[in-house]
Amino acid sequence: MSEQRVDVSSARPLLDKSETKKKEILRGLKDGLPVLLGVIPFALVLGAQASHKGLTPLDVPLMTGLNFAGGSEFAAIQIWTSPPPFLLIMAVTLMVNSRHILMGATLVPLLSRFPKRKVLPALFFMTDESWALSYNDAHSRNNKTAPLFSMPYYMAVSLSFYTMWVFCTTLGALIGPVLGDVHQYGFDMAFPAVFLVLVRGMWNGIRKAVPWIISLVVSVAVCHFIAGLWYVIAGPLAGLAVAAFLGEEDA
Repeated sequence: MSEQRVDVSSARPLLDKSETKKKEILRGLKDGLPVLLGVIPFALVLGAQASHKGLTPLDVPLMTGLNFAGGSEFAAIQIWTSPPPFLLIMAVTLMVNSRHILMGATLVPLLSRFPKRKVLPALFFMTDESWALSYNDAHSRNNKTAPLFSMPYYMAVSLSFYTMWVFCTTLGALIGPVLGDVHQYGFDMAFPAVFLVLVRGMWNGIRKAVPWIISLVVSVAVCHFIAGLWYVIAGPLAGLAVAAFLGEEDA
């Protein structure tokens, strides 16, 4: 009987690639866990607020699952009436979500090596948190020539956030009538706390923080003096202008 030999060397690259992918997924889940726990309270707040505005436990996961952008969902719920002003809600959602254009632009150099059939579906799951964690991770793993973006890491962070967000907003809609006014429990403080953690993780010196500070000051000023949600656009644009100016000075 002839012996069959298995070429182990040909299978080794596949095994190594699979192991690397698993490690990246686990690393993404681990890094995202602290922020993920912070997301839970304001997901419950959003679901509870939505239930108080008349949305059913079926409406809420449809909204949070199809839109998946916490800021615009909170804004939409704040102006929700019966019947809903659909054009106004669409305009507000577009305005608040416009920050994703800027976030996506920063990922262009990092995602250029991936095919569009992978990039475009992946970007649907991008949030402030998953963007910040993945962007910071890519630059912290700089391989001397270019930042190294890990798609398994990004998807692990993004999908864990997506699952928890949809689940907890639905849970909030179910228990909202029982809890009453959720603001009395201080859950809404989780929102700014999460973003402060993200900003701290991306801290890289006072000079590079100047655009953030200008963006904050402009956003607060516009919010105080101009009605509407124009501060959502004004803050990032001011920060970008300052960053471009400082970049030219360094050139």
